Order: sequence, then structure tokens, then C-alpha cells
Amino acid sequence: MDSAPPSPAPSTAITFRDLPDTDLDRALDLSYLAFHENPEDEKRKHHHDLLRGCDRVGAYDGETLVGLLAAFRFTLSVPGGELPCPGVTFVSVAPTHRRRGVLSGMVAALFERCGASGRPLAALWASEDAIYGRFGFGPATYNNTVEVKSERPLALRITPADGPLRLVDPAAAPALLAEYYDRTRAARAGRIERTEAWWREEWMATEDEDDDDLSPPRVVVLGDAAAPDRVTGYAIYRTKGRDEAPGLVRLDELEADSPEAEAALWRYLASIDLTGLIQAWGRPLDDPLLLFAGDRDQVRVTGQYPGLRVRLVDVRAALLARSWAAPADLVLEVRDPQLPANEGRFRLTVTAAGGPAAYEPTDAPADLTLDVRDLGSAYLGGAPLVSFVRAGTVTEHTPGAAAALDAALTTALLPHTVDSF
Repeated sequence: MDSAPPSPAPSTAITFRDLPDTDLDRALDLSYLAFHENPEDEKRKHHHDLLRGCDRVGAYDGETLVGLLAAFRFTLSVPGGELPCPGVTFVSVAPTHRRRGVLSGMVAALFERCGASGRPLAALWASEDAIYGRFGFGPATYNNTVEVKSERPLALRITPADGPLRLVDPAAAPALLAEYYDRTRAARAGRIERTEAWWREEWMATEDEDDDDLSPPRVVVLGDAAAPDRVTGYAIYRTKGRDEAPGLVRLDELEADSPEAEAALWRYLASIDLTGLIQAWGRPLDDPLLLFAGDRDQVRVTGQYPGLRVRLVDVRAALLARSWAAPADLVLEVRDPQLPANEGRFRLTVTAAGGPAAYEPTDAPADLTLDVRDLGSAYLGGAPLVSFVRAGTVTEHTPGAAAALDAALTTALLPHTVDSF
């Protein structure tokens, strides 16, 4: 069980309602207060534009804005399809109103809206891990931080693809990359549908938000040897020189159709003149580089961290919307203090791999008892429930039940995303 103290009920003096456009500047002031920020005018305008396109919940003490929760109108890839999924962001509470149920009230308002509009999922990246578990959000994707020493050629166990490489103007990149991204997005769960504005403002911004010494974005595209105009992979990166040492390549995203195409892009990145280190902050745990690298002293995983946290707002709708990799017939006892409609015992039936699922209430004994938080972690196929059983957060009443559900939930590729928000 989560050891965090329960949140108090919202104060009767605090109300929760839609935050109008006329309050956007007040909302940003509150967010900057909560996150100790003082952005320049251009960044403030960017945040203003982002908030304008979000669904927004404001917490008001009288007419004073004391809380903000915004949600991007995302569509998320899930195994076998995609679902509307609010991307929770800009969550802020005035320091004068902590421990008064402001966050609890805003999250409850979000869940109510999700239920009313048929959105069975919500997702976020957590600034503080301890906060969101108690609201049922579970880490569903994980990222590796990888470093490649590139002062010498990259050692590879496979032959890179021989397609042509070309650098693309960042202004022209969104149209070219979007077509490739949209074509391949379904291969991994956890990836958002990117709008043109998202490509331009989040991926092709001239200045990096965290390090203004980095170059503007560089975009390299790999073509097909037989059809040079066909995109078979791309990398987005930035560079930075160093006074007394070789420079840095910071890799933001690398996608490719095959291991050979990935190898070609990695070889390119490792060969950039006047650089000696590649840092990639958000690689999938099943990154092929870790296996086709010829020298693991040259390629090192330096860290691992949870990425997207998923909340099953409507467990039944979410389970019925995804695909399944194996048959299953299990009774799940689900705990969900925030949303009692999800609580109880339900029989999950999948008659065949790739077939539809049924999820109905039952009085039969449970095979597994689990919190909605842990079910959210496992939903995209990246967190084996057998690990939660070993950790003691999921109870297995029928031996083998967790392994059977894991087999049904599994996906060919681990869920992964680098779109933080």
C-alpha cells in the first residue's frame, strides 16, 4: 500500500471550475510561483499558447486562483490501436493553500470530465514521484540514459544500411518527419499523436529550454538505397562545443525501420567532427544499440527513469480497447479508492490471441488482487505483474495468474515515449 498520508477533502471555501482564457495570465503566474520560474517574454508567450489549447481546471478561493490543472488533448497509441488520453500538465497549487485538498479536487474534476467525454485514460510525467501514485497513476514507460564515447569509430556487430543520409532544414523537417512518425507510431504503445504545432514548437525550437549553449536542432534523415526519397529513419540532435575537450552530441530522438538503419544513424552521430561524446536521455529499454554495439565499454547505460505515468479512469473501457497477445480467463479484484466504479471483482476473458476481450462483474473468487495504479503500469505491456507480485503490491491467489495476464498483455516492443510535457 502507498505510505503517503491521505489528502484532506477540499475546503468548502474552494471551488473548482473551468479556467477561462481571461485567467491564463493569472494561471501562468501561479505556475511560475509554484515551480520557481521566471521565464522571458518569448517563453511565457509559448506557455500561454500551450495553455490556450488545453482543457483547464482552476481552483478558486473566492475569486483568488489558488490551483491549476491543465490537460493536453492527446491521442495515445495503445496495443492494437489508440485512445484519447488527456496529458496532464501545469499542475500548480499556491503555497498558501497546500494540504487543503486543492490537488485532490482538481484531479477529481479531471476524472469526472474524462468519464463524461468517454476518455478512459489519463497520463502525465511526474515532477515528484510520490504525489501521483495515490491518485492511481502508475509508471507505464521507462527510459534509459545512454552515453556513447565517439572519439573513435563506433564499433558495430552488424553492417549499417547503405542508404543515403541528408541533413534537413528544421523548418522543413516537421512535414517530412510527421509522415514517417505517423506511419510507425503504432509499433510502440505510449506515443502521442503529434500536431504540426507540437513538431515545430516542442521539437524544432531554435533554443533548447534547458541549455542555451546547445545548437539549434539538427535533423538527419536516412533514405533507402533503392528509393532515396523514402525515409527509413531519422535522428534529431543538438551539438555543443567544448573549450578543452571534444564536443557533445545530444540525441533527442532516433527512429528507424530496421537495426541496420539504426546502426547507420548511430554511426553518423558518432562520426561528427569535433565531438567525442553522444548523450541520449530517452532511449527505450529494448534499444537495439545495446545489442549490436561491438564494445559495451564504448556504449554505456548511465541511468534509467520512469517516463509516462498512466491512469485507467475507466478500467473496463481501457481493457476492451487494447489488443491481446494470448488467451486469458482470470478474475481480477481491483482496488480504486478515487473511482469506485472501477472497484470490485471482474472476470477478464480473452478467447484467443488477437481476439476481443470481455470484462464483466463476477462473484467468483479472485485470481489476482491489484491496485488500479499497478494495472495502469502494466496496461501498455511494459511492466510485468509478476514483478509486482514479488514486490508484494499485487496479491496472486491462483498460482500462475500474474504470468498468464502478463502473457496476454505483452507487446512485441516495449512501450516508450520521449514526448515529455
